[in-house]
Amino acid sequence: MAASKTVGDVLRANGVSRRGFMKFCAATASMMALPPSMVSAVAAAIEKARRPSVIWLPFQECTGCTESLTRSHAPTVEGLIFDAISLDYHHTLQAAAGQRAEDAMHQAMKENYGNYLLLVDGSVPTEEFESHSCTNGHSHLSMLKDAAAGAAAIVSVGTCAAFGGIPRANPNPTKAVGVRDIIKDKPIINVSGCPPIPTVITGVLAHYLTFGTIPELDHHGRPLAFFGQNIHDRCYRRPFYERGQFAETFDDEGARKGYCLYKLGCKGPVTYNACATLRWNDGVSWPVQSGHGCLGCSEPDFWDKGSFYRPLSAAYWGDAKTVGISAAAGAAAGLAAAALARGKQKKAQQEEKA
Repeated sequence: MAASKTVGDVLRANGVSRRGFMKFCAATASMMALPPSMVSAVAAAIEKARRPSVIWLPFQECTGCTESLTRSHAPTVEGLIFDAISLDYHHTLQAAAGQRAEDAMHQAMKENYGNYLLLVDGSVPTEEFESHSCTNGHSHLSMLKDAAAGAAAIVSVGTCAAFGGIPRANPNPTKAVGVRDIIKDKPIINVSGCPPIPTVITGVLAHYLTFGTIPELDHHGRPLAFFGQNIHDRCYRRPFYERGQFAETFDDEGARKGYCLYKLGCKGPVTYNACATLRWNDGVSWPVQSGHGCLGCSEPDFWDKGSFYRPLSAAYWGDAKTVGISAAAGAAAGLAAAALARGKQKKAQQEEKA
């Protein structure tokens, strides 16, 4: 079957040149934060790797994670990766429907038992609300447990699958939870974001293809290569923050000059993701570049942490650990710097008039 072919076989069959393949490997190594000296090793590993079977199960979701992934432009890392895996079930993308789709999924799970990758997007309703989210008469909770049993590893795609996301927001009417709250005996990689960046999803698949293991993870189970730094530290508006220059409204002079959006509720100081470096739409832009503050969508319970437009503070972020308090303290220093600058300017103007 297709899954028995190596990645090298598939790429050659699709007319991918050696040069194109090496560019792909260089991009893969870069995404995984590997040095240039590792490109040859990555190429050798990927070329010989067997195409893994991938089962993608969508649960309580909006299809945003799939939409994000399909917005990539060929030829890209995303396109090559999806030529290099066997996507055996995804009811939005596959041609088959109904019973034929279900049969294809169960056949793939049986033939690749213990070796397939399970990708999940969407949260899972539980307890008396289990039946509120079903496919073909099967609850998503039972489908998850059944598919997880034979998976080598699980990738939770998006904040809903990783942490419960919007369906879990107060008052959580379906008692929705993330995958890690249900499955405890399998390696789980959380690729959070609402939706996640396409190259983050495929970067995780590239790592698995290359090394046959899951990448190094943070305390939330997210790959450190993409979630190791916060948005604030990578943001091009950071110098304005340091100088205490903040936009007061979305259409004032400060906003037009690209000042820091902290006072308009930006959650960059406490949000970990690669938006500022990988960006969106094939690297064209990202929310802060477009003039809107970060919503913190890759963090647990982001929907319930107050208004998106309320500035961060220790009181606001509550128990967001030391980083929230530190960010608030840093912002307070920035605001103090701005006040001091205004005071000096006013004093100079008064002295000039005198």
